[in-house]
Amino acid sequence: MPGLGVNIDHVATIRQARRAAEPDPVWAAVQAELGGADCITFHLRQDRRHINDRDARLLRQTCRTKLNMEMSTAGEIVAIALEIRPHQATLVPENRQELTTEGGLDVLANSKRVAEATKVLADAGVVVSAFIDPTAEQVAAAADIGCHAVELHTGRYANATAGAESDEALADLANAVQAARRAKLIVHGGHGLSYNNIAPVAAIEGFCEFNIGHSIVARAIFVGLAEAVREMKRLIDRSAKR
Repeated sequence: MPGLGVNIDHVATIRQARRAAEPDPVWAAVQAELGGADCITFHLRQDRRHINDRDARLLRQTCRTKLNMEMSTAGEIVAIALEIRPHQATLVPENRQELTTEGGLDVLANSKRVAEATKVLADAGVVVSAFIDPTAEQVAAAADIGCHAVELHTGRYANATAGAESDEALADLANAVQAARRAKLIVHGGHGLSYNNIAPVAAIEGFCEFNIGHSIVARAIFVGLAEAVREMKRLIDRSAKR
């Protein structure tokens, strides 16, 4: 059954809006775990716009589930990852002007740089995943440089406005999942997934985990974070059993 990784970046975004001490994303991680999260995901960006170094270190000390650090391949960020040793590092593209990560990492075009980061992290015992667009070429490139896993970018599906576009995006995801499995890669999915659209993706055989942040944090305003996590897990479980 696919697991649920809860991205707590948006909790830190609320904190940083007032440059305050709360809400604390480390507390959020505890609540997510109490709700049954299988993984806690955070993105330590170079500009530190939400999660900061203090958060990253405390999360490593306190999380009882898998800790997944989203990160660029910048030397400074790789050094921090080597220091705190998250269970998993997910390599993502990073643009200072973006609201959130848009599009997958082009492993094919940046294979040397991504391979270098992958090797040093893997040598330190960190599971390395690449956040990529769902294409066979990107899957193959991730496997070639030594990644253990891939996270397929689900944004095209999540943003689809027509049935045909949605169906095509789902087909691309299903094909990429199978390509990744043939390459012996662990397969995750994420970006734009919500309570309203998770079911068809969760029904695709082969996904091991979904990383979801904004939708869960938004729901938590009304029902609390632990319950919001429980609700998402129930949707994933129900869909994956079909």
